[in-house]
Amino acid sequence: KMHLRKHVGIIMQEPFLYSRTLYDNIGIMNQEATEENVYKAASIAALHDDILGFESGYKTIVGERGVTLSGGQKQRVAIARMLLDSKPVLIFDDSLSAVDTETDIQIRRALNDYWKKTTVFIITHRITTAMEADKIIVLDKGEIVEMGTHKELLTKDGIYSELWDIQTNVEYDYIQSKKGVK
Repeated sequence: KMHLRKHVGIIMQEPFLYSRTLYDNIGIMNQEATEENVYKAASIAALHDDILGFESGYKTIVGERGVTLSGGQKQRVAIARMLLDSKPVLIFDDSLSAVDTETDIQIRRALNDYWKKTTVFIITHRITTAMEADKIIVLDKGEIVEMGTHKELLTKDGIYSELWDIQTNVEYDYIQSKKGVK
């Protein structure tokens, strides 16, 4: 059991944050992390610029349970924290749900180098997050109902292709509305 805990990192949708500074919250998993390591982890998690925008920067005190941060910022603190405590297996439990799609993509691209020697499980409802996975497993009521790559699952007439249609149409409609197209 302890062996497993030492080798698996979990990033939760609602991470626990301590009533300490942002710097301390990121570095808490690795007390030997240098400032440079903390800043790099925050950058990979698309959080560094947000932190610099706070009046006290990395010395900003995070209120109990992170009340001073948005949901997406809390999730990104948890991602940065895990990057400082490298594990061979990472589980993202819907931990990109509170960030917008562009930030989600930015974080995942920045993590690509980091992930080369890591097995990553991403639990998500966002198709654009799932579509780049090597293998996608679709669950319905706790049962595996589909499995394959993005292309393979689109050819099947199942839940995944239905979600793809719904989510891409919503994004298309949103983009068109921004352009003033009706």
